[in-house]
Amino acid sequence: MAVENQGTALDAVNSHSTRTLLRTVILFLIAGAAIASRLFSVIRFESIIHEFDPWFNFRATKYLVANGFYKFWDWFDDRTWHPLGRVTGGTLYPGLMVTSGVIYHALKALTVPVDIRNICVLLAPAFSGLTAFASYLLTNEMTTSPSAGLLAAVFMGIAPGYISRSVAGSYDNEAIAIFLLVFTFYLWIKALKLGSMLWGAVCALFYGYMVSSWGGYAFITCLLPMHALVLICMGRYSTRLYVSYTTWYALGTLASMQIPFVGFLPVKTSEHMPALGIFGFLQFIGFIQYVRSAISGKQFQTFLATLVIATFGIGLTGLVALTSLGYIAPWGGRFYSLWDTSYAKIHIPIIASVSEHQPTAWPAFFFDLSMLIWLFPAGVYMCFNDLKDEHVFIVVYALFGSYFAGVMVRLMLTLTPVVCVAAAIAASQILDSYLSVETPTEAEAEKSAEAAAKKPGKAGSLRGSEKPVIGVFSNVSKLSVVSAMTIYLLMFVTHCTWVTSNAYSSPSVVLASRMPDGSQHIIDDYREAYQWLRQNTKEDAKIMSWWDYGYQIGGMADRPTLVDNNTWNNTHIATVGKAMSSREEVSYPIMRQHEVDYVLVVFGGLLGYSGDDINKFLWMVRIAEGIWPDEVKERNFFTERGEYRVDEGATETMKNSLMYKLSYYNFHTMFPPGQAADRVRNVRLPSQGPVLNTLEEAFTSENWIIRVYKVKDLDNVGRDHAAVAAFERGQKKKKAAKKAGPRALRVD
Repeated sequence: MAVENQGTALDAVNSHSTRTLLRTVILFLIAGAAIASRLFSVIRFESIIHEFDPWFNFRATKYLVANGFYKFWDWFDDRTWHPLGRVTGGTLYPGLMVTSGVIYHALKALTVPVDIRNICVLLAPAFSGLTAFASYLLTNEMTTSPSAGLLAAVFMGIAPGYISRSVAGSYDNEAIAIFLLVFTFYLWIKALKLGSMLWGAVCALFYGYMVSSWGGYAFITCLLPMHALVLICMGRYSTRLYVSYTTWYALGTLASMQIPFVGFLPVKTSEHMPALGIFGFLQFIGFIQYVRSAISGKQFQTFLATLVIATFGIGLTGLVALTSLGYIAPWGGRFYSLWDTSYAKIHIPIIASVSEHQPTAWPAFFFDLSMLIWLFPAGVYMCFNDLKDEHVFIVVYALFGSYFAGVMVRLMLTLTPVVCVAAAIAASQILDSYLSVETPTEAEAEKSAEAAAKKPGKAGSLRGSEKPVIGVFSNVSKLSVVSAMTIYLLMFVTHCTWVTSNAYSSPSVVLASRMPDGSQHIIDDYREAYQWLRQNTKEDAKIMSWWDYGYQIGGMADRPTLVDNNTWNNTHIATVGKAMSSREEVSYPIMRQHEVDYVLVVFGGLLGYSGDDINKFLWMVRIAEGIWPDEVKERNFFTERGEYRVDEGATETMKNSLMYKLSYYNFHTMFPPGQAADRVRNVRLPSQGPVLNTLEEAFTSENWIIRVYKVKDLDNVGRDHAAVAAFERGQKKKKAAKKAGPRALRVD
């Protein structure tokens, strides 16, 4: 008997070890799939940094690696925002750069030859594998199903909603931040379930890492207090909640305040007040619980009523007073736009001008989440079946994540983790039910039938004479449902692969098109132009362009810029917008005042590239109008019929603007007379193009996407630029000849 028990125990241990090993192998395969699915851009193009913001992050990382952490911390960059400069070390989230630097130095210490560029390019795919593992851990805290965590890891690893910001070359803050977001949530649930200060401290540590990496840390800062508040309102206050939240908030806030860019914001800004308020509320509840155990019931009720009224009155008065005195800053523009989607467009156009700050179109949810969007509500519903504290977190996260993803397309990134977790719970429930191979024995069936017969039925109801069937035991039903789920999962993988390959794996600095024979044609105008600037201009030549291209110019061309993607100074950006939207006579003094040497514009009229500056031009006008409403007026760029046009019907203000002239200068020479056409706007252009007086064309890329103009110096002999330009075009002014008077008869 003892031998049999020992054998049974060994079998159980071996079975458990086998399952653990198999689960580990599957997780590694999932991580490999997550990494591999993000390498399309490297295979098709090359190892290159994508988009706009990643170029600054790459440049900052190179500075960190070359000069060390302390110089990086105190870095003042005089090659951006000319002539103001930027205190770079104190105005960025350093987590991404420090992570890359640590990996670089670790590999260097191991004598592994690696270029910092390759680390930056491959960092996001590497962290995607960790994010899949974090999703597995978080889901395992929600359910006992072993398959739910693995499904969540698969979903998170290949979901387009996450891949969109984590492909190879996407060296942005989200590359590591989404892993930290999911892992912090896992640690929070772990701390809450155990009531452990240790887990709360680890949660605070990773929260501090998250704060150093991405401004989206405010999502955690607001979501965890909301979860705690909901639990309190549900009557679920416990010492576990008190210990976990108090530990997280105290240590996490101290950790976040070590980041110079954050500083004292956790105790001075409105978006951080909910976390502080819940922290104080928990102390209040803890004090009440202590007093209740010390005094009688009647005295406690009187004491409680007095304390609640006094605390509420003092707290509200203090909050209003501190806000009115300026000690607590109001909500920022981006946060206001989450509650009022029209706020930014009316009050802060520069926020509304960013495409990722626009409301999300409904098709984007299916595009980025595929079939998960249908399983997501089912998973949230299943959380209500066993509504524990951790399930409440998923419900709260799903509710707020869905709202924020609906009002700002960028926040689809924060919704994706909870969608993957909830969808995995629903999918695992279906598969676990229909993949079970167990069938009831005759004795079990008879026992269940007797139990059912003993239950009293409703009056007038009919009772079946057959034995009840418990569970799903029909092979046909199992095969049908499992086959359908398998097809859905295969379609999900196919959709994710297609979206990743075709929509999210093209670096914005390198474009691609298809030739008639189906071969790929590379359009490399951006790098061509930036290389020209790097090789043919002085090192201190100042480049004026719209702020979208500032980071790329600094990263690839290595030239000083007036504005860039940091957008910290709205007036400086409005100055560039005013220069672009004004006549040359107004723009030239602005450029001279800011020591501009070259002006760069993006134009897609020849190739059909829709992301050009003419399509962005109205945002330049709106931002400039916000500072100079009397000098720049948006309505002057629309026709009497309210049309925004660039052809013969364009307004004189539009035709005379610097942006219009720089875009269409000499464009008509590419076509037969009278046939010049803009392929983006689909209009026929005037037969005679605009004339430039204060600038001269310096460079135009192969496909006319990038155009660079040199700002002319003042004339040596004091002539105005219009006269000089007319002279150079051969329109020399003829001197007026003296008219001969009447011929007089000479009399000697």
